[in-house]
Amino acid sequence: MPAPKLSVVVTRRLPEPVESRMDELFDVERRETDEPMTREELIAAMQHADVLVPTITDRIDAELIAAAGPRLRLIANYGAGVDHIDIPAARGRGILVSNTPGVVTEDTADMTMALILAVTRRIPEGLALMQSGDWQGWSPNALLGGRIGGRRLGILGMGRIGQAVARRARAFGMQIHYHNRRRLRHEVEAAHGATFWESLDQMIARMDVISINCPHTPSTYHLLNARRLKMMKPTAVVVNTSRGEVIDENALTRALRAGEIAGAGLDVFEGRHQINPRLRALPNVVLLPHMGSATVEARVEMGEKVIVNIRTFADGHRPPDLVVLSMI
Repeated sequence: MPAPKLSVVVTRRLPEPVESRMDELFDVERRETDEPMTREELIAAMQHADVLVPTITDRIDAELIAAAGPRLRLIANYGAGVDHIDIPAARGRGILVSNTPGVVTEDTADMTMALILAVTRRIPEGLALMQSGDWQGWSPNALLGGRIGGRRLGILGMGRIGQAVARRARAFGMQIHYHNRRRLRHEVEAAHGATFWESLDQMIARMDVISINCPHTPSTYHLLNARRLKMMKPTAVVVNTSRGEVIDENALTRALRAGEIAGAGLDVFEGRHQINPRLRALPNVVLLPHMGSATVEARVEMGEKVIVNIRTFADGHRPPDLVVLSMI
């Protein structure tokens, strides 16, 4: 007699190929709509599921984990970032946590370059002018932006995504600089033509573009704060496709409004989907709705990684993408 299927609760609608494959393998409970679960619904799900599959819109804190039922043994996160899950609390209850690393590297790096170009070349302003019907024709001084070739790009976080950004930016003729917890090996630096800065303050003061590509951890919270924003050149721009909490968003808004920095391109926000209206009103800011991983290929591959993690766990083995405390 075959073993019963694991009870798996999925908190959001996933791409159809992923849902179909999960239905074949597990006893799946999912949402009928794509609205996030309420806190009460999450508690109910965690009390009867063997596996929970949350996304970044679900805050799985210590209180929720304490209320989990005895069957819950794996939180198979749909996404690479796990700052919305209290990992120590989960491990304290004997609950494993897995994620989906590496899948969105190339897509997020593409979006980073798109934002750099959009901000420096004022693409949204041009688009708005065309859509308004007010364009009166070409003019020598209209919508002048800046050439990115030759500019200094400072990458904050030189992991998979940071290095993918460096490859693209170098092809555009940018000079690559970076700050990281650990300096890369010499051969990796040489491959990217990258210059390491041990001092983040010194790097920020000299860059034309700052790209945020580090995860959100207690040590990176507001890493780009008011003091460091004041160090930036008034012609510099900042781009963030990582986590909104890495930048002090109120300080960034003040700096942009005061003209202390030239512009910003943001795909993530400190308030998640609640955007500061003062930030939204600025003409020198490009805002996107967390589109960094929004390709069909990436979202399906994320689901495939979730399935592999659950199946490996079901077979009594360590999930290949297990999150350990030393990683956060």
